[in-house]
Amino acid sequence: MNTLSVTSIVRLIQQSRPLSAICMLLLSLLLCSSMLFAQNSNSNSGSSSSSKSATPSTKQVTQVLTDAEKKIEEAGEKPTAKLDTPADTITTFIKSMYDSTGILETAALTSEDLENLEDNAIACLWLAGTKYEDDRKAALRVATALYRTMNRIELIDFDQLQETRNFSNKDYRDEGRGKYEIVWFPRDDQATEFKKKLQSVGIDTDNVGRIALERNDMMQWKFDQQTVENAIAMYEKYEDLEPVAGHAIESVSELIESALPRSLVEGNFIGVKYWQWLLILILIFLGLVIDLFFRTFVRATSQKVMQKGRITEDMRETVKYSARPFGLLAAAIFWIVTLKLTLKITPDENFTAYVLYSALRIYIAVIGTVTAWRFVDLCAIYFETKAKQTSTKFDDVLIPLLRKTFKVFVVAIGLVYAANALNIPIAPLLASLGIASVGISFAMKDTVENFFGSVAVLLDRPFDVGDWVVIDAAEGIVEQVGFRSTRIRTFYNSQITIPNANLVRAKVDNYGRRKYRRWKTDLCVQYDTTPEQLIAFTEGVRELIRTHPYTRKDYYEVYCNDFGDSSLNILLYVFFEVPDWNTELRERERLFIDIVRLADALGVSFAFPTRTLHLYNEDKDEMHHPSQTPLSSTERRANILGVHAAQKLTKNQPWRKHKPGAVVITGAPTNIKLDDAGNPIIEDDDNGGKEKKD
Repeated sequence: MNTLSVTSIVRLIQQSRPLSAICMLLLSLLLCSSMLFAQNSNSNSGSSSSSKSATPSTKQVTQVLTDAEKKIEEAGEKPTAKLDTPADTITTFIKSMYDSTGILETAALTSEDLENLEDNAIACLWLAGTKYEDDRKAALRVATALYRTMNRIELIDFDQLQETRNFSNKDYRDEGRGKYEIVWFPRDDQATEFKKKLQSVGIDTDNVGRIALERNDMMQWKFDQQTVENAIAMYEKYEDLEPVAGHAIESVSELIESALPRSLVEGNFIGVKYWQWLLILILIFLGLVIDLFFRTFVRATSQKVMQKGRITEDMRETVKYSARPFGLLAAAIFWIVTLKLTLKITPDENFTAYVLYSALRIYIAVIGTVTAWRFVDLCAIYFETKAKQTSTKFDDVLIPLLRKTFKVFVVAIGLVYAANALNIPIAPLLASLGIASVGISFAMKDTVENFFGSVAVLLDRPFDVGDWVVIDAAEGIVEQVGFRSTRIRTFYNSQITIPNANLVRAKVDNYGRRKYRRWKTDLCVQYDTTPEQLIAFTEGVRELIRTHPYTRKDYYEVYCNDFGDSSLNILLYVFFEVPDWNTELRERERLFIDIVRLADALGVSFAFPTRTLHLYNEDKDEMHHPSQTPLSSTERRANILGVHAAQKLTKNQPWRKHKPGAVVITGAPTNIKLDDAGNPIIEDDDNGGKEKKD
């Protein structure tokens, strides 16, 4: 890339034309890469003569860049006022002044747009050789006076004006005066009616004035020098006439000044009139009233929502801190709108008001960003409470990500508005950031990888918030999924932060996605347990599994499995279908207690590691007592005995009627009812009576 292209790109960025700069940059890179490619190809082929003809020279590249720059310059030129014919000049002048003087019109314009409209109107005046030639402020007063005078003469029909032969002729020549000139006022069709109008309000009709247009050496039609010199005096003469065109009220300040004493209108302090200082004082008072009203309204509304139980304590605190920014923002908007409507805010005419207005814009950028930030917090906390009530956990991950996204967006909008308020051009800055983004992307490679890792987690959903996961060596509960990292709370209450980029390649074992949770253990009973007791006990345990609310009914194993050193071992292999670990522990305990009750009902004793010493006795008959030979119904009888014992144990359990919900850990102490003697009162659900426990 040569010096010419770099200079062109810098100049285009300085002119706030980033797209043109990017086009020039891409074109330069394309041409330079083509030269390098051609040189490499020619060096590999070894033909020097053909390489000279195939490789573009530096002069050719420079010429291409120069031509491209000229085309970009021609395409990016700011449009100028259309002054080809007298009709074009009058149309441009009236429309530019109309758009730049109306209250509602100017309120919606930026300072740059308003300045462009005023420049278009001033371009319609022949200022060369007049006292207004180098004074834009005075030239604008002339344009305003001429515009108001024309509005009092007649309502201009632009279509009809374009169809009028003389006014639509760019080469019209006044043969009587011998130059390219045309008179707009007074014409024959205007003079009689306009003089009658002047006589009705008592204005002298001898010298009605003159408004004419003349073509200069650049083939542009403009209001001539005489019209420019006499515009202000002409308006002062016709000021009392009722306008027939234009805005009904061009300025609120003029309306206010017409109703105030001259002392308040003419006197000023540091460039601001006395009545304007009084207006600012009144606006400050009204703004504080609006601030108080909005704060009270936000707090009252939030309290009303709280009474319906729709928000949490976190949201209560957020609302408390969010009420003030809402009130300040409402007051600032009121101040800036009223100032825009009542005062002419330009650095030339009212510098103090311009400084105050600019300060208000910066203030709105700051307080507006804070308010939007708080509003995002309010919405996020509210939707988080709603998400916790849904069965899916996808929204538990999505809402925090959206919360951070909107906050970044709010800050970006706030910075753009603040830069606009400070008159800092955004386009060159964005163009510079676009060019520098290539280098920044390499420096922020890990951050970008983590961001796309969070997107992959959000789309692929290998886990949700609240899941029990094992990721490499990290094990715990997923607590938060952010843009850069995922936070896991371990079972010893520490927090592990895993970059999201690692999640794309890591092996994730999600225990939270299990449909069933396995429990495998051995039930050890004593060796003196009879075979009938073993059969009844194992069948009774199976019946408990078939009966319990959270056990898997289609697959379980309960069998005598092993002869241990000091016990007969019964394998218990069962699955629980529960939502979380807490519920699993509760249901495991429930089954465990019922197994103990079953063993007690059947006379089965659990074994524990013991060592029994037997003394040798030659009389073996006294040591051994063989069991009876089983009948054909012995095993069936034992099964029925075990099932009956299990059913008897679980018959009156409350979970037989209502399946218990998931475990909810409240952390609050248990409230126990006591009688007068201090004994706990336990209500019996079976008979509605009360049982006292000593």
